[in-house]
Amino acid sequence: MNTTFRWGPVMRPALVLFVLFTLLTGVAYPLLVTAVAQTTFPHQANGSLIEHEGMIIGSELIGQPFSDPAYFWARPSATTPYPYNAAASAGSNLAASNPALAAQVQAHIAALQSADPGNPLPIPVDLVTASGSGLDPHISIAAAQYQANRVAQARGLAVSEINKLIEAHTDGRFLGLLGEPRVNVLKLNLALDDLASR
Repeated sequence: MNTTFRWGPVMRPALVLFVLFTLLTGVAYPLLVTAVAQTTFPHQANGSLIEHEGMIIGSELIGQPFSDPAYFWARPSATTPYPYNAAASAGSNLAASNPALAAQVQAHIAALQSADPGNPLPIPVDLVTASGSGLDPHISIAAAQYQANRVAQARGLAVSEINKLIEAHTDGRFLGLLGEPRVNVLKLNLALDDLASR
């Protein structure tokens, strides 16, 4: 009885399947998905980039830090080694009972109060805490309205003009149902600069 194992009948189908599925899942499928995305949703497929005066200055999906009183400030970022580092998306992972988190929140409160000492409004929580990704480009309507007076004073504009800009740049709930209305900080600040240049 011959018990010699023959590799050919076993390896040939395995190699054929390996090559076939590599071509299907590693080449054909990615090319198909890319073609559909570029045809159907080209803006989103290319990173939802924001172009201003012929230059790409950011993405609708990634926040940017602002500290000038004449601009709306985004919510804090917990990414390292610098804020809004898209290559290191993460929250702080600090528990609510952690003294380090309390210290960070107090520092953000102090910065907001220092920039606008006469503001009687309560500080919205999203202005003093980071999002889970650390990249959130949006703030709540309350967070935008909290900053409206400071921005108006810094730019010499009426608060009503700033509130109109906030309203014009408020995104509603997704499909009218999911999430909360929010304001994209970069887009709002660009609108402020456009208003000032008129």
